[in-house]
Amino acid sequence: MEFTEDYLERNSRTVRIVGEEGLARLARSRVAVFGLGGVGAACAESLARGGVGSFLLVDKDEVEPSNLNRQAIAFLSTMGRPKAEVMRAMALDINPDVQVDALQEFVNADNIDGLLGAFPKPDFIVDAFDTLSVKAELMEYAARNGIRIVSAMGGANKTDPTQLEFADLSDTRICPLCREMRKIARDRGIDDVTVLYSPEKPVKVPAKEGAERHEKTELGTLSYFPPTMGLMIAGYVIRELLG
Repeated sequence: MEFTEDYLERNSRTVRIVGEEGLARLARSRVAVFGLGGVGAACAESLARGGVGSFLLVDKDEVEPSNLNRQAIAFLSTMGRPKAEVMRAMALDINPDVQVDALQEFVNADNIDGLLGAFPKPDFIVDAFDTLSVKAELMEYAARNGIRIVSAMGGANKTDPTQLEFADLSDTRICPLCREMRKIARDRGIDDVTVLYSPEKPVKVPAKEGAERHEKTELGTLSYFPPTMGLMIAGYVIRELLG
């Protein structure tokens, strides 16, 4: 794969570690990032800076004020814009040669095959969604199609990123989201899924007075925790892509 001098200059610090062969491998790689919140946006940004050449970015939401404390795409200037489009613009601003497909969609059992089948097959799937059913659908899709996947587990109400670790989902402990996900995985026959999780016990936060249960007002996040997860997942993906 031939690189221009400008491309090599922009990636000169990366080339020092992975060489031009490694850079070419990353440039040929395609990663699908599902969920562009605190975890997913930081992950996608780092993958773009790391030399990954092609993306599928999926998120149904728009940027809102509560995103400002942790999401790489959240600025006053991006309020109300689709997260997928903001992330696409950021990736192109980092690397004008990158190929990006951006979808403002919600993923479910009815549309996942058609949605992903309409685009080139990714080398890796990053699951940064919060919804358990969607996480399960992505895990099953990856297994059916022989695609590597890494899934982010719960970061809400946690404060110590040094406790984050990669593990097989079946080996996780303490994390409430992991516990629920393990039940779903057993019921669906899902196994051998790598996740990033923390065994740290969540801080207890009272729900907002008068809030309905589905509003989840007892879930809080600190500025550094979700982005740390995203960067760790980007590192995992890049190392895997480089072999």
